[in-house]
Amino acid sequence: MTTSFLVVGALACAALVAQRRPHAGVPRLDRAARRQDHVAQRPPRAHHRRDHSPVPTPRRERHVTRRPVDEEAIGVTRRSFLNRALLAGTGVGVAAFASAALGFLWPAPANGFGSKITIGSTADEAAAFATKQPFYNAAAKTYIVAYPKADLDKAEQVPAYAPPILAGMEAGYVALYQTCPHLGCRVPWCQSSRWFECPCHGSKYNAVGEKQGGPAPRGMDRFVFTLSGSDIVVDTGNLVLGPPVGTDTSDQSPAGPPCV
Repeated sequence: MTTSFLVVGALACAALVAQRRPHAGVPRLDRAARRQDHVAQRPPRAHHRRDHSPVPTPRRERHVTRRPVDEEAIGVTRRSFLNRALLAGTGVGVAAFASAALGFLWPAPANGFGSKITIGSTADEAAAFATKQPFYNAAAKTYIVAYPKADLDKAEQVPAYAPPILAGMEAGYVALYQTCPHLGCRVPWCQSSRWFECPCHGSKYNAVGEKQGGPAPRGMDRFVFTLSGSDIVVDTGNLVLGPPVGTDTSDQSPAGPPCV
């Protein structure tokens, strides 16, 4: 019975050994064969020349895919900036021209400056003239001044005075635009000299708006007006250029010191 136990134990040990060595039936390689297999698995080494200098191993070239440059990512180029600036300048010029054309074609307003405005009666002008001042209306931007009938003969000799302006002079009035023809400043009345004197650049005009000094290119511009009964109606949409330099039909000298 003891012998049976020994046989069974020997068989069990043999089975365990067989499980731990599954390749027991495969012949083992010797040390030289294993070394050759290990060397074969290494990457190739650079060859050496006779002068013992290494021969460079050729590199594998990589295929690089080039993508187009994104201008939004790198910013605005100089060419793009110049193109955009040119387009912007052209757009501004076209817009300005279009607005000016529309303003020219747009009809005149029915009321306010640019239309016919009743500025007052002849009694109102007479009250202002009594204080030796012109009658001023802010809505029409107009001075109404008296024109001496004794000077009508001289005025008729001035080609710049158109028939509508002469008709107003014959009625005894001149409607002067308040703006200086030089650079557009408002010209106030100087009570001491009884002239119109521009405070911006010193242009001076006599009581009927004819230039007497300064850089202005002509006399004060004037409006056409009509008398409707005792009311004076000024057509602020009908502006007539002032008389040329050298026109002096009233022969009026300054009554006192100038304001400018």
